[in-house]
Amino acid sequence: QGQLVESGGGSVQAGGSLRLSCRASISYYSERCMGWFRQAPGKEREAVAAIDSSAITTYADFVKGRFTISRDNGKNALYLQMNSLRPEDTAVYFCAASRLPCTMAIADLLSPLKYTYWGQGTQVTVSS
Repeated sequence: QGQLVESGGGSVQAGGSLRLSCRASISYYSERCMGWFRQAPGKEREAVAAIDSSAITTYADFVKGRFTISRDNGKNALYLQMNSLRPEDTAVYFCAASRLPCTMAIADLLSPLKYTYWGQGTQVTVSS
C-alpha cells in the first residue's frame, strides 16, 4: 500500500514558475522509480518527467529545459520545478510511484503503465 499527496499547484501567468511537491507514504521510497504526469481536460494522461532510484532523470520533449524533476529520499518527497510556464501546461499534475524493485529502462520511465501508485493530483492553470 502507498499513498501519494501532491501540493503546490495554482494559477500563474505565462512565463511564471511553480514548484510541485509530492509526499509519499510508501515503503522503500528510495528504491522506487517516480514520475510526474499530467492530464488536461479532454486529453489523455501524458508523461512529464521521471526519475529512477539512481536519480537518473528523463523528460518529455515539451518540457525539456523548462521543468526539473528531483527527489529527496530522506523526506520521501518528489519535486517538479516548472519554469517558463505556458498556457498549454494547464492540467492536473499527478505523481506516481513504481513497484519494487524499480528495474525500468530509461525508455520505460515515461510510460504510465509502469507505475502502480498514484496521487490525486494538483491543478496547474497558466493564463496568457
